[in-house]
Amino acid sequence: MPDKRLSFKEMCAKFDVTPRTLRYYEYIELLQPEKEGRSRFYTPREVARMTLILRGRRWGFCLEEIRQWLEIYEKQGTEAQMQAWVDMADRQLKVLTEQQAQLVQAIAELRETRDKVAREIG
Repeated sequence: MPDKRLSFKEMCAKFDVTPRTLRYYEYIELLQPEKEGRSRFYTPREVARMTLILRGRRWGFCLEEIRQWLEIYEKQGTEAQMQAWVDMADRQLKVLTEQQAQLVQAIAELRETRDKVAREIG
C-alpha cells in the first residue's frame, strides 16, 4: 500500500504555504504531524485539517477560533463541531456584511472625490 503521508516539503507545496507557516501551525497545535527523526509526515487527517485552517483564514477567522473549533471535534464529536461551526459562521457573516457595507461607502466616497478633483483639473 502506498504511503499516503506527505512530507514537510510536499505539504508546503500542496497548500502553497511557507515552511515557517507550517511550523507555526504545528507550534500552536493546529497540526500534529508524525515525526520520524527530524522528518515530519502529514497524514490525511492533517491534510484535512490544513484545508479547514486555510478555508477558515480566508473567511476571516483567527487562528485561535479555528484551533478551538478543531478541538471540539476531538473532544465532543461531529455534531457539536457542526453546531459550533454554524454559530461561528453566523458571527463571521455579520462581521463580513458590516465590512462590506463600509467598503461600499468608502468606494462611493472615493469615487465622488476622485471625480470632483478630475473635473477641477480637466
